[in-house]
Amino acid sequence: MDKTYQHLGSFSDWVTEANRQQLLYPLAQPGHDTREGVRTLLGFTKDEVTKDVRLESSWEKDGLYGEELSWSVGYGPRTHAWVLKPLGVTEKLAGIIALHDHGGFKFYGKEKIADGPREAEPVIAAYRDDAYGGRAFANALAKEGFVVLVPDTFLWGSRKFPLSAMPDWILEATDATGSIWKTDDVPLEIARYNRATYFHEFMIEKYCALLGTTLAGVISHEDRIAVNYLQTRNDVNPENTACIGLSGGGNRAALLQATCDAIKAAVIVGLMSTYEGLLDHNVTSHTWMLFPHGWARHGDWSDLAASRAPSPLLVQYDLEDELFTREGMQAAHERIASHYKSAGASKNYQGEFYPGAHKFDLEMQQAAFAWLKGVT
Repeated sequence: MDKTYQHLGSFSDWVTEANRQQLLYPLAQPGHDTREGVRTLLGFTKDEVTKDVRLESSWEKDGLYGEELSWSVGYGPRTHAWVLKPLGVTEKLAGIIALHDHGGFKFYGKEKIADGPREAEPVIAAYRDDAYGGRAFANALAKEGFVVLVPDTFLWGSRKFPLSAMPDWILEATDATGSIWKTDDVPLEIARYNRATYFHEFMIEKYCALLGTTLAGVISHEDRIAVNYLQTRNDVNPENTACIGLSGGGNRAALLQATCDAIKAAVIVGLMSTYEGLLDHNVTSHTWMLFPHGWARHGDWSDLAASRAPSPLLVQYDLEDELFTREGMQAAHERIASHYKSAGASKNYQGEFYPGAHKFDLEMQQAAFAWLKGVT
């Protein structure tokens, strides 16, 4: 008997038929062929260099030296990014790209995880209290002895679409659902924008299909451009480059791990499950980044994350994560561990399970920082 899915109802047998048409989530083994398959499927893989890099400003604060940079990726507004590193260090350091989350919060990007020359806005401080143990984790990571690059990416912060570019129906839907997106912690302008981008992301994925790519592909393309810039800096050891992120940032880290040979280690936080574990539970909760079109015919999300085995990989799971089931997380953990075992590198994968909801709290951050210091 077919399983009944609450979101599919009388169409629950659609899942069985899809599997009959073509096996879903076949085991995709780590290696060059899988990685090339991911890159081809995602699209947007050419000319991955920053154009017209500008130093906008610099500062010294709380034991760190910081820079604000901007560059062009060849389309849309200029990307703005922060670089953070310890004051007074002259030798080359490992470079880390810190990837901001999705969070249904696109008004800001890098500011969600990093402090620049000014104090964080109250709305950001409140956001960090829930997601990051109340601190800018990118700054804390830089103090551990890394050069940390924190770029905005497509749809967020300096790379966000203005409301004026969105169709009227999106703004009408946003205002019609105003009781959902208004909160005491978030100013009206920001809350309205964030709600509008929920609807807007669906339209952008349609444009991606028309343009021969995916949202995951465009974002990963821009992240690889940022990594390639990081490796050119004279304060960075290009042989030691890693990435880290929570939630949508963990999604971006998985994509970088799969598609960017310059990444030597990755930390994925709060963004790991098998695809089967998402069915009927968390499909609507997630960004299009997690569902690059067509990948389900070639492998599972956990296969994509493990495709660089034996490259070091840390995945941190939240046991009460509302975005995933325990069964889906555990199955992904076992599948990744099996891939690393088959690559003869079981010790290079570490899966950590923490109590609590969706987050990257101080305990998890300290464990991730120590792991990065051990592998870079």
